[in-house]
Order: sequence, then structure tokens, then C-alpha cells
Amino acid sequence: MNIKPIRNDKDLRQAFKRLEEVFQAKPKTPEYDEMEILTTLIEVYESKHYPVGSASPIEAIKFRMEQQGLTPRDLEVYIGTSGRVSEVLNGRRSLSLRMIKNLHDGLRIPYESLLSASA
Repeated sequence: MNIKPIRNDKDLRQAFKRLEEVFQAKPKTPEYDEMEILTTLIEVYESKHYPVGSASPIEAIKFRMEQQGLTPRDLEVYIGTSGRVSEVLNGRRSLSLRMIKNLHDGLRIPYESLLSASA
């Protein structure tokens, strides 16, 4: 096992190449340990150099709608009238605390997604 820090994208590509080679390693083997270390190094490098922002509340709602096959009409019980649902989904109205609680309780959308500052 010859592991070194990932300092640039070339190092990252090499780490991915080696990870592919040891990815199916059996637990309690040196290759498995190497796979775990490489995974951690890659995650740290990517989170620092390629951060992924959190989804906006609207994106979170639309994602859950797609997952569950819901229509805007199905959201009326959580948000209010069809006009209000339309305003929320089109970004013209912010979610109220009551809407956030209803969406969390009814559709199991995490509070952190509904309270995201990127709304």
C-alpha cells in the first residue's frame, strides 16, 4: 500500500484508478484498508475542491413530488390553495413555518432542505 495525499486533479485520477482496482476487496485485508483510506481521501479532496450546494426548498419539494408521483394538486393539503401551491413552486412565495411543518410531517422532506437559505 503506497498512499499519498491528493493535491491536484492528476492525483485524484490516480486515486480513482487505484480505487477501482481495490473496490471489491474483502474486509480485513490490506486492500480493503486501502480502499477505505482512498475513499476518505477522495471525499475530502472533492468536498474541498468541488463542493455541492444544498438544494433549494423548491427543488426538494419537486424532487419529492417526482419520487412519489405527486401533482401540484396533491400539495394543496400541505401548502394551501392551488394558487398558493403555484406561487410556491414558481418561487413567487416563500414557505411559511406552517407549510414547512406540514411538508415535513406529510411528505417527510427534511427540515434542513425546507429551511435552506438558497430559496
